[in-house]
Amino acid sequence: MTGAALRDRLAGLLGAGFPGPDFRKVTVQGRRQFGDWVLDDLLFETAGGVPVPALFLRPPDGQTPVPALVYCHAHGNRYAMGREELIEGRPSLQGPYAADLVALGVAALCMDMPCFGTRQLPGESARAKAALWRGETLFGQMLAEQMAGLSFLADHPVVDRNRLGALGFSMGSTLAWWLAAMDERVRAASALCSFADLETLVDRGEHDGHGTYMTVPGLLPVARSGQIAGLTAPRALQVCVGLKDWSTPESAFNRGRQDLEAAYGGRQGLEFHIEPDAAHEETPAMRAAVLRFLKQQLVDG
Repeated sequence: MTGAALRDRLAGLLGAGFPGPDFRKVTVQGRRQFGDWVLDDLLFETAGGVPVPALFLRPPDGQTPVPALVYCHAHGNRYAMGREELIEGRPSLQGPYAADLVALGVAALCMDMPCFGTRQLPGESARAKAALWRGETLFGQMLAEQMAGLSFLADHPVVDRNRLGALGFSMGSTLAWWLAAMDERVRAASALCSFADLETLVDRGEHDGHGTYMTVPGLLPVARSGQIAGLTAPRALQVCVGLKDWSTPESAFNRGRQDLEAAYGGRQGLEFHIEPDAAHEETPAMRAAVLRFLKQQLVDG
């Protein structure tokens, strides 16, 4: 199956009409300084009229366009935490990414995903069930909103549309590598602490730790995780894992890695950062690897 054909199959599984149109409206709700940069409090509106709050960290107007990424926030059953993760961090991270991204010169957009932050209600279970009954998926909705976020970045005057990326931890990791796979505008993606072959997880009985948001009916007979992420090739993809992480048991990670390496076929662009003793957490070495990767692939590349 060609890459285009696989994307089409996956789009069909993600939901009727996926990904749908871009945001139809954006309003700047507020603006404050973040060092020499600006932090915009945005409110997007989907084609269906759904409000999507977001934070956009960027240089001031009139500056030379910079690289930019979609920052995909995590899950962790912390439904009150959404877009604020960009500037506040969370316990599983080494700290917020905002200051590090400013130091690199990389703008970042972080949106509240459905059932998080200001969008906590309806909750995850109710949203996922309603979506499935409609022939859609909650994960597809999340991914479609991230793709609309890419369109916003690509059209913004302070952003270099040829240097777009994705970054995320845990749920954010899964969104980041799926986003890179499904949208060729992503030049580089860094995925931390959630990359494993789902079929292996199911066979081992270790899949239930993932939230219902990830349920994509009919996915396993179509493609394995590594084959999906492999659609990113030959663009840059970094996968960071700890082998003591419940979400990346070694056998499931190894299967995903084999498929990814086969997709890249020895070409440059694929990078793994593996820590045998790390759990479901970002380590100092992981943070350093991510920042080096983003600098190499988005800033210097």
